[in-house]
Amino acid sequence: MKHDHFVVQSPQMPAKQLLLLFHGVGDNAVNMGQIGRWFAPQFPDALIVSVGGIEASSAAQGRQWFSVAGVTEENRQQRIDAVMPQFVDIVRYWQQQSGVNGLATALIGFSQGAIMALEGLKAQPDLASRVIAFNGRYATLPLSVSSGQTIHLIHGGDDPVIDLAWAVQAQEAIQLLGGDITLDIVDDLGHAIDDRSMSLALNHLRYTVPKHYFDEALSGGKPNDDDIVEFL
Repeated sequence: MKHDHFVVQSPQMPAKQLLLLFHGVGDNAVNMGQIGRWFAPQFPDALIVSVGGIEASSAAQGRQWFSVAGVTEENRQQRIDAVMPQFVDIVRYWQQQSGVNGLATALIGFSQGAIMALEGLKAQPDLASRVIAFNGRYATLPLSVSSGQTIHLIHGGDDPVIDLAWAVQAQEAIQLLGGDITLDIVDDLGHAIDDRSMSLALNHLRYTVPKHYFDEALSGGKPNDDDIVEFL
């Protein structure tokens, strides 16, 4: 499948995890790949790939997932839905290439890339088990969530592009649905990723135990061995 991408890390042995990174408007796969390098030492058995947006950006040099020209609250979801099949196909392609299924796949996005990661999990709940969304949002809040999803929102407290309120609303909505979600607010940070953001992301992938494991333990069950493919 032909698409713009940059391989950050390809393990010599068969991959145990798949980390896919998605950039914001006007950026590119190589630049976002620098974020991926933070994850590589912690996950040496992971295939880590930064994926470029599917079209040239209309707002700046670089690429984008959907046009932001004239985007509104009313038409954003429609634009995302139009490109979602391509986004899903890209994730499935790398899962096939790596031999890693959705249980061991993490989608990591910034800004518009975070929107696509969150919306991708909304469109296909088995697409991945983890999402790390830096300064992102849903186009529209989900009406249901899968117990197998763990979502980590990391947002700048002073973001002038995607207001923190969108992350707060998402956290509240997912919690009401019984979903597994965390929200970390990085003080005095705008629309960007800094060392604090990365530390939070790495800690979540390494140490946060998914909520459904606790739920299964409380119900007297235990996870299937095939499901124990964690970022721990």
